[in-house]
Order: sequence, then C-alpha cells, then structure tokens
Amino acid sequence: MTSTAPPPPPQDRIPAAPDRVELPAGAAPDDSRFVNADLLPVPLERRDWTTYNFAALWVGMAHNIPSWLLASGLVALGMDWKQAVFTIALANLIVLGPMLLTGHAGPKYGIPFPVLARASFGLRGANLPALIRAAVACAWFGIQTWIGGVGIFTLLGKIFGGWANADEIGGQPWTLWLCFILFWALELAIIYRGMDTLRRFENWAAPFVIVGALALLVWVAVKAGGFGPLLDQPSKLGWGKEFWPVFFPSLMGMIAFWATLSLNIPDFTRFGAGQRAQIRGQSLGLPTTMTLFALLSVLVTSGSQAVYGEAIWDPVQLVARTDNVFGLLYALVTVLVATISVNIAANVVSPAYDLANLAPKLINFRTGALVTGVVGVVIMPWKLTETPELYIFTWLGLVGGLLGTVAGILIADYWIVRRTVLDLADLYRPGGRYWYTNGWNWRAVAAFAVGGVLAVGGSHSEPGKGPFPADGLVPFLKPLADYGWAVGLASSLVLYVVLTGRESVTPGSSTAPAAR
Repeated sequence: MTSTAPPPPPQDRIPAAPDRVELPAGAAPDDSRFVNADLLPVPLERRDWTTYNFAALWVGMAHNIPSWLLASGLVALGMDWKQAVFTIALANLIVLGPMLLTGHAGPKYGIPFPVLARASFGLRGANLPALIRAAVACAWFGIQTWIGGVGIFTLLGKIFGGWANADEIGGQPWTLWLCFILFWALELAIIYRGMDTLRRFENWAAPFVIVGALALLVWVAVKAGGFGPLLDQPSKLGWGKEFWPVFFPSLMGMIAFWATLSLNIPDFTRFGAGQRAQIRGQSLGLPTTMTLFALLSVLVTSGSQAVYGEAIWDPVQLVARTDNVFGLLYALVTVLVATISVNIAANVVSPAYDLANLAPKLINFRTGALVTGVVGVVIMPWKLTETPELYIFTWLGLVGGLLGTVAGILIADYWIVRRTVLDLADLYRPGGRYWYTNGWNWRAVAAFAVGGVLAVGGSHSEPGKGPFPADGLVPFLKPLADYGWAVGLASSLVLYVVLTGRESVTPGSSTAPAAR
C-alpha cells in the first residue's frame, strides 16, 4: 500500500542541524511500532564518550585471538611477514574511511545503526540491512566464542591435565563443550547489564590486554635470545604475478574483518561527546592497533620458531608450552578478557539493536542480546574457521561484499543526498519523510540488489575447498569477486545517487525524498 500522507508544506523545513541534535520531548509517537527506549536517540547529557573511550574500545576489540591469527593466515597463503603486515595495515586504513563517515550520525543525532538505515531504506526497509548485519554478527559471535572456549580449554588442560582425554560428544571432548558454554554465558551476563557496563569493561580491558601481549613478547624474546628465523623467511609469492591474485582477495578479506563495524559504528558513536571524540578515538585506535598487533604476532611467532623449531602462530598454543602455572593463569585471564572485549562490543551490541528494530514492542536490547547468543551457537562456528581458504576467502569475502554494498547506500544517502541533515522525529513516524512506499524505499533495495550481485555473484572456490563452483556463481562476474567489498560499496553508492536523482535534499529542503 502506498502512503497517502501529503508532502510537507513549504514552511515545514528541516533546519540546518547543529553539531549535536536532540529529539524534543513528545516528538516521537509513544504508541508507534517503530519505537522503544533502546532505539530512541541518546539524550545529550548521556553522550559523554571521550577520545579515550573510543580508542580503548578499538584497542579492546582489536587485541584478540582472531586478530592475532590474521597474519598467520596470510603467511599460510604464501606471504612473508612484511607482505602480511602491509596488507593488514592497508586494509584498516581503507576501512577507517567508511567507519568515520557512518559514525558521524552517532554523536550528531544519538541514533543507532538500524534507525540511521531508515533514512535510506525506509522505516520497514531498514530491517533488510539490519538483519543482514545481525546475521553476520551472530556468526562472528559464535566464531569468537568458540575460539575463546578452545583457548580456555587448552590452558586449563595444561594446568590440570587430562582434559583433552575426556569422553567425546559430537566429535569433541565434553570438557571443551563445557568451556565453550561457560564462556558463552559469561559474555551474555556482561552485555545484559547494558552499554555503561560495556564502556567500563573496555576502559580497563584495553590496557590489560596490551600488557598481556607485551609480556608474551618479552617472554619469547628472552627464551629465543632474539628474533630472526621467521623474519628472514622469503615470500613464496614474491612481488610479481603470483602475489597479486592472493593480495587483492586477502585485502578484501582483511577489510571485511571490520566491515561489520563500518555499518553499525553509530551504535557506539551515538554515545560520543562530539565528532572530535569519535574521529580521534577511532583514528588512534583502529589502524595503529591492528597494524601493531599484526607485527607483534609476527615477532612472537618468529621467537617461537627460534625456541621450539617451529612457527607457533596461535598464542594459546604457544603459552601452553610453558610449565609456569602463574604464566598459564595470567594467559588464561588475558584470553578471557581479550575475547570478551571484542565479542560483546563487536558482535552482540549490533544484533541486539538490529533485532530490537525488527519488533520494538517485543524485543529490547537485552532480549536481542540473548537471541544473538543462541543463534551464534546454532550456526556451528567451529566449521567456519577450519582452513584459511574457507575463513578468509569464502566467509570474509562473502560478508565483505554484502556489507560493503550496504555501506555504500548509507554513505550516499547521509552524505550526498541529505548532506548529514535528518529529521529525527520522522525516523520514528509512519507516513513521514522516510516512509516512502509502505515503509520501503525501492531505490535503496534496487541499489542493494545490483551492488550485492556485482560484489558476490562471482564468488568461487577451489575444488574441494569451499561451497562455491570453481567458475563462480555467475561466471562472467568471477573477475569482480576478488574486489567484492570495493565493488559493492562503489556500485551501490553510485546507483543510489543516480536513482535518487533530482530528489537530493539540501540543508533546509523539504523534499527528503518525501513519502510517496
């Protein structure tokens, strides 16, 4: 059904918005099916996150076992340590751009990602990108929880012994499943207490994890008497024609590692004290931390080769080589803190808001977090991390292509079409500027469909190493598959702007595009 709401009268204009906007009391309808307390804008007095809070958030999220293993995955594909660190550094500099662009709406309007998506997709249509983002986050939550559970299982087994020999259930020792379930419950207990608890946790988790990583570096350096063997290993790919076919899909995979956050970063920046806090905090926290962490993983692994005669990329497996009980306990706590830090921030907050957006009257933030936890187990995360090819090319590549497509539409709508000017009340009001056709903006859906097909239509796998045909899902799109995130973002951005055309809004304009 098409909305019959008349276009706003000429005098009803969106004023040029100041740096921070607050929703007037009573402006959003209380009985609307698009409103609940978690989706409404954060009041100005609660937008108090500083540069340190955002930097600490990123330090806490970046310092985790999967981040540590990124460099190892690239080396396993044939890169040397310099190529691996370069790829990771470049990827995080690239993804920082859309991160800052989509994050702008947070401090300015105090709204989470699914509410921002209503401006481009419509009040109902916003559930499309929100559910895609939620599905990805649920899978990531499961992956991180499984990796954390394995780490706890390994270290406790080293301390107490005999854990690995327990009876198996579903192909794994029951003690491993116990570690997984207990860790899962601990994560949900923390996030269930809300965003203020998360901020306090991240503030002290960040320096704790840094100290733990540096302690591991010092320990290995002392035992190795220095670094060298792995750093001297030449690339198996060189810098020629064999390198680039691996580099570009790997770059897209590294971008996809944080492409999830480039969409829902407003879920955090909505608590920001201003644009300067989120820009400085994210710029200091993301690219520098990820690059240094990749370099740290290479140095520690190099030391492990000097000490044990083999490169041990997994920090948990490396620590498990020691017989020092204190060191094992400290490593156990570090693994707990590091994994919880990234998982509840990156992979529970977003789907909690996204699911709340789906049914605000039935699902709040806490209920959404519990649903995330359940889905994260159902998807069997232990299957997604079996090989570097499956993890980097199939999982991260596919996710990156779809999320890049959504990011392109959000950036086009907020920055090019609306020039950062939104009507807060209409983001919650059926029949308003963002109602479009029965709650859906066909332009955004079309841009997403086209961009998504271009980004992931050529997805392919080597025989026996993935779920896709060797020639690609759509064979003539196969050459684009290695650039999925960039293709999705660029194509959806351009197409959305073209479809919107002369309906672009300028500050003070009343033509949003309006309801149809």
